[in-house]
Amino acid sequence: MRRHFLTALLAAGLAYSAVAQTTFPRNGVYDERPGLYAFTNATIVVDPQTTLQNATLLIRDGRVEAVGSNVSLPAGTVVADLKGKRIYPALIEIDSDYGMPELPPATGPAGRGGVPQLESNKKGAYYWNQAVQPENNASLLFKATPAKADELRKLGFGAVLTHPHDGIVRGTGALVTLADERENTLVLKSNATAHYSFSKGTSRQNYPNSMMGVVALLRQAMYDADWYKRGGSKEQSNLSLDALNRNQSLPAIFDAGDKLGILRADKVGDEFGVQYIIKGSGDEYQRLDEIKATGASLIVPVNFPQPYDVEDTWDADNVAFSELKHWEMAPMNAGRLAGANIPFALTTAGLRNKTEFWANLRKAIENGLSEQKALEALTTAPARLMKAEDQVGSLQKSKVANFIITSGNLFSADNVIYENWISGKQYIINQKDAADLRGNWQLTVGERSNIKLTITGKSADKPEYQIQVDTTKITPKVAISGDIISIQTQLDRRPGSGTTRLTGYRTSPTTLKGDGETPDGKRITWSATKGTDTPQSASAVTAARSTSATSSTAVIYPFVGMGNLQKPKSETVMIRNATVWTNEKDGVLTNADVFVTDGKISKVGKNLPVPADIKVFDGTGKHLTNGIIDEHSHIALLTINEGGQSSSAEVRMADVINPDDVNIYRQLAGGVTTSQLLHGSANSIGGQSAIVKLKWGESPESMLIKGADGFIKFALGENVKQSNNPSSGVRFPQSRMGVEQVYMDHFTRAKEYAKGWAAYNKLGAKEKAATIPPHRDIELDALAEILSAKRFITCHSYVQSEINMLLKVADSLGFKVNTFTHILEGYKLADKMAKHGVGGSSFADWWAYKMEVHDAIPYNAALMHRQGVTVSINSDDAEMARRLNQEAAKTVEYGGVSEEDAWKMVTLNPAKLLHLDNRMGSIKVGKDADLVLWNAHPLSIYARPEFTMIEGAIYFSLKDEDAKRDAMQAERARLIQKTLAAKATGTPTQRPTFRRSRMWHCEDIEGVMAEGEEESQAQK
Repeated sequence: MRRHFLTALLAAGLAYSAVAQTTFPRNGVYDERPGLYAFTNATIVVDPQTTLQNATLLIRDGRVEAVGSNVSLPAGTVVADLKGKRIYPALIEIDSDYGMPELPPATGPAGRGGVPQLESNKKGAYYWNQAVQPENNASLLFKATPAKADELRKLGFGAVLTHPHDGIVRGTGALVTLADERENTLVLKSNATAHYSFSKGTSRQNYPNSMMGVVALLRQAMYDADWYKRGGSKEQSNLSLDALNRNQSLPAIFDAGDKLGILRADKVGDEFGVQYIIKGSGDEYQRLDEIKATGASLIVPVNFPQPYDVEDTWDADNVAFSELKHWEMAPMNAGRLAGANIPFALTTAGLRNKTEFWANLRKAIENGLSEQKALEALTTAPARLMKAEDQVGSLQKSKVANFIITSGNLFSADNVIYENWISGKQYIINQKDAADLRGNWQLTVGERSNIKLTITGKSADKPEYQIQVDTTKITPKVAISGDIISIQTQLDRRPGSGTTRLTGYRTSPTTLKGDGETPDGKRITWSATKGTDTPQSASAVTAARSTSATSSTAVIYPFVGMGNLQKPKSETVMIRNATVWTNEKDGVLTNADVFVTDGKISKVGKNLPVPADIKVFDGTGKHLTNGIIDEHSHIALLTINEGGQSSSAEVRMADVINPDDVNIYRQLAGGVTTSQLLHGSANSIGGQSAIVKLKWGESPESMLIKGADGFIKFALGENVKQSNNPSSGVRFPQSRMGVEQVYMDHFTRAKEYAKGWAAYNKLGAKEKAATIPPHRDIELDALAEILSAKRFITCHSYVQSEINMLLKVADSLGFKVNTFTHILEGYKLADKMAKHGVGGSSFADWWAYKMEVHDAIPYNAALMHRQGVTVSINSDDAEMARRLNQEAAKTVEYGGVSEEDAWKMVTLNPAKLLHLDNRMGSIKVGKDADLVLWNAHPLSIYARPEFTMIEGAIYFSLKDEDAKRDAMQAERARLIQKTLAAKATGTPTQRPTFRRSRMWHCEDIEGVMAEGEEESQAQK
């Protein structure tokens, strides 16, 4: 008969009493149990490295008293014999909002049809921005939710780290158990962790409205907290900064969003000496080397994407190659992290339904994650990360008695979790004494013996039944109560035949027998004998399916179409007998050679000796140039405008580089090797530029040109005063006059700011110790760098009057404008530009696309050039950048510029404007080997690069293009067939969604995600 363990516990509890330890008075009789239980003869997994056979676990008052093979049991111990069963530490969920208040519904970011909210609406002495709320304390907000607790308990979880998932700085998390008790008994550790993210959450303030603004706000908040700690608290009271400083001693967890977010978060952490624990999205395998280099421990979800429904070929076209690859490779993520020795914990966060957890985890194990590492990632790893290993994560003495009792291997597909004990309290998940009838049975009913009964199912208490009579398969109705079984089935499928009813009992583990009645009322006997062959288990089926599946598990760099299996490396090469456009005094050399070593141009000349065993390119009939340099680009960025304020000098384009943007590859195919990635023109003072080389497949940091001068984007005109967005007419300035005042105000403040720091830095050590330091302002830092000629301005401009205005402001305040970009009325004041020393980066022939460019003419570049202005031709457009050679050629047609001078407008001249002409822009010994071999005259509309080289590494090769595309198409076809096969087996699918890659322009604004909003698809 089945034993009811709870009944035994109750009987034992009445025989033993203890004095209740409580601070809560009770309305009624105190009835406290001793909490002294022993579990014997079990296989006990103490921790991922330690498993004991036939061992005993003794718990007292919710804590582990002892564990081992020779444990003495005190008098009054309630004993449970778990022979044949296992005990594991209960799992820990490290990223949860369990028990937190529900967030208000998303109403859309300010500025999209509504009046912008420029200032905080939060009353009190808090931070100026509502997305920064370190004062949030999960232990004060926590309220147990029984339904959610039960959901997690059934999966084997005993404790969770919970925190409010709201904002960039989110406050502190609390470690709580999942018991059904008062909240004060559930909190194991308040203020356990500090939490950060790249989502502004429920804040509706206009700022920040971009990812780079989020990074800047977080950095500024950290500097503000440091100033507050160093004496700023004497000048003002700020509860947020006070909390932010207190939280610095806690383990810091950063919800980074994805693989690039991990690198971004770690960069912020490095700036402030913080090693974040970083939560990713499951795509970490795509950037393993860079992520390992961060030294961060990760929190990794198991929310694998569903296969795509691609039966319709038009639907299939809507699925990106990278999406198909990620669907296949996402289950490999955890295993590859483990293989790279990157520490991580696992989380259920992001699952469509929590019930998917075990299936997905087992899929990860099938794809390379060891069971030991999986257990570690759900027990000891999260405990270690939140510094709670003295309480949870294993079954060692004195730790909280959080454990689960299972039928067998926790990770087996047919394993059953029977009980989940939390703080010494029992929660029954499945009846562990249920008879396990699963198997193949030979059934005899009356005189009929040709009947097969098959019982399957994930667990003993949730069986599935099928009867087979000859070739007919029937699903019977079965009820089991203890050892009693009743079966109702229609054994005869002929029309009008009735139901046969059978009732009996189990006489042994392999036999059943009983009585029954046929449809015509005849009494019969029946019996069943269990065979030795058992149904194939779910785990075996899964394993077989996994083994038979074929997959290409190679990661490509970047993880998109046309990515490389290996990152390109610098080579020693010789280009022979080419027409070489030097951009130097030698001009264009015919039948010349260029030798490249160590990423540099080492020799230029004719009939150069060719060393043995090097790669040689035949340039006969071809033209060799240095790579094109785009002075004004917006490719390879997640977003380009932080328009929440009049000045966003604090934001950095380097924080939002997207190395997976296919436009990098497309522009390499057009001969572009270097781009200045500019902020947009949404505000008077934009953000800090990123100057990159288009190293396809490298990380954002590796693309940046080391040692390059700092630049910043300014803007004039319609975009700045929001002419095209009248509904948001709140932000200053709203007129061209106001734009001038923005510059005067900000640079005046920057001058005073710089003076304050200069005075402070002159103080001696004792004087500094007695003085409150100036407040660090990263916006004014950038403007002060302009005043000291350490950062340089590229200004979006069109109208002559405004260009004159900025030149006068610059002269009056003592700084220089480096470049006017667009500058379509530059021909009207080219002499003044030359006198000021400012360059012009122009379109070749754009005009009349808005009011302020009606006076643009295609002769603009030539006229500025003749006045001595350094002129470049830029793109400001992902498509145009692929044919900048042709844009340069237009200056020959419009204005009669020489071919060599025209070519310099997309090579040497932009290098000069970017202060990089000492290392690029021409073919000269010692300069970077950024070279393009063209199959025709580079200014011809028929010219195509045969290869594009950056620092001696070939990033685009026309020769390899077709083979590369064919390989991608073949891989795509294989993946589509695999998704079709998955759907055919009944796997749930998702409908493809068309996503267009965003090609940014100056005026584009993409709001940063708020809670509840759909993610931006900028990376797709």
